[in-house]
Amino acid sequence: MAINLKGRSFLTLEDFTPAEIRYLLDLGHDLKAKRRAGICDPALQGKHIVLLFEKTSTRTRCSFEVAATQEGGHVTYLDAGSSQMGKKESLEDTARVLGRFFDGIEYRGYDQSVVEDLAKYAGVPVWNGLTDADHPTQILADMMTIEEHCHKPLNQVKVVFPGDVRNNMCYAWMIGAAKMGMHFVGLGPQELAKEMDGALVKRVFAAARENGGLIEITDDQNSLKDADVIYGDIWASMGEEDLIPERAKLLSPYRVTEETLKATGNPNVLYMHCLPSFHDFETKLAKEWHDKGVDIREVSDEVFRSRHSVVFDEAENRMHSIKAVLVATIGK
Repeated sequence: MAINLKGRSFLTLEDFTPAEIRYLLDLGHDLKAKRRAGICDPALQGKHIVLLFEKTSTRTRCSFEVAATQEGGHVTYLDAGSSQMGKKESLEDTARVLGRFFDGIEYRGYDQSVVEDLAKYAGVPVWNGLTDADHPTQILADMMTIEEHCHKPLNQVKVVFPGDVRNNMCYAWMIGAAKMGMHFVGLGPQELAKEMDGALVKRVFAAARENGGLIEITDDQNSLKDADVIYGDIWASMGEEDLIPERAKLLSPYRVTEETLKATGNPNVLYMHCLPSFHDFETKLAKEWHDKGVDIREVSDEVFRSRHSVVFDEAENRMHSIKAVLVATIGK
């Protein structure tokens, strides 16, 4: 059956069927190959998109801007200080206005309800560039990267996520893995597992059963065995900086080291990370905490720079996967 995503918003992979996700992945691979071959048939010519950023970003902003302009589109960027949304103008009014100007709206911020309300009122496709609950464009890039480096179908791939199992990346991976029939393990302390969104956990467990996958939440380090991918993320998300000392103490047993990779028993295991990553002490934040006696590195520098690490291929694929979403939803 032909897949048509024209006019659809992209808020969470929960809204998409496995076939539709497969379509977006294939389109991302195709657009990447065409770009490298110098083939250009701009699918967004005459299209205008706006990027609404309440949280700062490197990869997400650059990916949307480059993806759109490479396809002939025009981009307007608004950060938290550049619009009246939520200050002098309601979210609904802002959405209705922007929907008159633009062909699509990207939002990166905090509450999932904001991106959902934008989609409700804008009348044009809205894309989720990250919320506290989800990060669906990242998962598309991650799956593209896995397919480039791990030569077996996604439904035979095991991904282990050591760290904060109740953060948006773990949730996003649970959703994506459940949809594509993958084996996903959230590996972290029970203290954090107890804080997970119970309704979401039930939904993804059900989706995994339906699609032949397996989702596990555990603190058992033996779950690393046979992993194809070890997936890292920072220990305290934006807005949680005051929790860094507590999180570092709680999560240091889950730091990814060479021993972690060896525990998989897979000599070709991949290390992936959505970035930015604390893997050394060359960043201001990591150095400041190190000077206070707190090691906030979620991965060792040896692993981050090793042959197992594909984090920069993954970062590049943010642009190709986002381009697929744009082309599929508002392209000609």
